[in-house]
Amino acid sequence: MADKDGYVLRVEGFCPVCEQASTFASRDEWLRDHYLCLNCNAQPRERALFSVLTELRPNWRDLAIHESSPCTAASRRLGEAPGYVASQYDPTIPWGSGPPEGGWTSQDLEAQTFADESFDLVVTQDVLEHVFAPDRALAEIARTLKPGGLHICTVPIVNKQKPSIRRAGRKADGSVQHLLEPVFHGNPMDPNGSLVTVDWGYDIAAYWDRASGLSTTIWTIDDASRGIQAEYIEVLVSRKLGVPDLSGDTPPRPPKRGFLRKLFG
Repeated sequence: MADKDGYVLRVEGFCPVCEQASTFASRDEWLRDHYLCLNCNAQPRERALFSVLTELRPNWRDLAIHESSPCTAASRRLGEAPGYVASQYDPTIPWGSGPPEGGWTSQDLEAQTFADESFDLVVTQDVLEHVFAPDRALAEIARTLKPGGLHICTVPIVNKQKPSIRRAGRKADGSVQHLLEPVFHGNPMDPNGSLVTVDWGYDIAAYWDRASGLSTTIWTIDDASRGIQAEYIEVLVSRKLGVPDLSGDTPPRPPKRGFLRKLFG
């Protein structure tokens, strides 16, 4: 039931995005899109992402950062970093170039123009449910990360325990093949929105690791004090680290035959 101001939920707390005391409020029961920080307008998934980011990389402002398709309050905060680079998918201009007014560079996530090991941090917010070849996009993200770098992302894990499924693919001529009823999300570059190509499940981490060679962890946060309460707000963190060498343990020697005869003979 809504309160006298029309809010179905309103909580006082601290916003990890704008880094100040705030009120989180929503007039809609679908909190993922409507439960906003009244200071900076950040959504729950952005607050979850920044909570993870500031825990793992409190010095994020000093890092080289690439964010694909920025359009959120969290994106504006990330833009405070001198090493921040934004990209958008705009095939109408050459890849690697930007519009005359500047602000971003056109990139195809599946075939980026950035040099190897360019970034300490790559951020994607609700992007990788829209790419046709997520394996190539993830491999490119891994390529552009420096050793020890992180890919931090949000993506709606709508299938949860069920397997991830493809909703749409590309035909040989480049046209779209719809395998399920088309679903579109908002797109700052296209008023028609972005087609959802994959419904992800919790097998996403295994797919991420296989496609990228990185090591992925799913973070799940439920914290009223930071306004992190909603559906589909998991944060995935993929690390560019080698597998640790844990060799060195000596396997036990098999018992001598005489000992076995004494024991069981």
